[in-house]
Amino acid sequence: MAYSKLKTLRDPCTLRVLNPNYMRIAVIDLGTNTCNLLVAEIINGNYNILHQSKQMVKLGDDKIRDNEISPAATERTTQSFLAHKQIIDKMKVDRVIALATSAVRTAENRSEFLEELGEKSGWLVKVIQGEKEAGLIFKGVLLAFQNFDNPSLILDIGGGSNELILAQNRDIIWKESQPTGMARVINRFKLSDPIRAEEIKDLQEYFAGHHSQAIKNCREYEVVSLIGCSGAFDTIADIIDGADPGVKQRTTQEIRLEDFNLVYKKLVGSTREERLHMKGMDFVRVDLIVPAVILIEKLVREIGIKKIIQTDFALREGVLFELMEKNRG
Repeated sequence: MAYSKLKTLRDPCTLRVLNPNYMRIAVIDLGTNTCNLLVAEIINGNYNILHQSKQMVKLGDDKIRDNEISPAATERTTQSFLAHKQIIDKMKVDRVIALATSAVRTAENRSEFLEELGEKSGWLVKVIQGEKEAGLIFKGVLLAFQNFDNPSLILDIGGGSNELILAQNRDIIWKESQPTGMARVINRFKLSDPIRAEEIKDLQEYFAGHHSQAIKNCREYEVVSLIGCSGAFDTIADIIDGADPGVKQRTTQEIRLEDFNLVYKKLVGSTREERLHMKGMDFVRVDLIVPAVILIEKLVREIGIKKIIQTDFALREGVLFELMEKNRG
């Protein structure tokens, strides 16, 4: 399954002649659930996003428990890279940056996996560590917000890992990356359909234990704002807005706590079949969204969050941010 957003393009060859500081880039973010593509142009330190799309790869299938990437997941990823390559070639991109995150960095067969991807696509895929991933997510969110006036918690819920970043002004106060992503969770906990009350309690304790330092630090800094920049938050916003997945672009959008609580109750009380037919539900998130909202609700309650803000900007935009800084220099 793929979603894409594309703007009307200007001829890059003409722009390169007119402005030597012009560059068109493609960023591929190979996550545990999806392979995401961003194409943007950078001109004199500013940016314009031209295209966004994603392909479902499900690296976090049942083999993630064994720290392996399955042959089926390898094939899905290869096909997603080839689909992205068609777009990239058509858009005459100057530079391609391909990054892989949690599922690949913990896979024992990552070398063979990356070699096959490189042979089929012609790109070198770089595996980044959790600290680097959190740093890029921060920069991507900073690109959307420009400044964090008050201490804020940035949360990226992934399939393989969760990144939590405590930020204020334009600086990181503290950050962590934990292998507690939703694909790992649903492979570790065999959840009922619908989820039972005792299973919700087990997940709450699991998340509170793994993210105890984040909760402690946020309480110390009196954090009241949660910034969500993952597919889970996109789905929550789409359900609230009644929007089809992948259609509505949001640089920032507040999710009122009353609205979140309504969505939370709706999701934890639902069956998989009911979620499949919910307006706004992304098929990629059908199995992952329930533990994701349980994590969010637990953090909101434990920290004392008063405001949730969703943003489309994350790791890919963080790469864009770094390239813009170099372009200005």
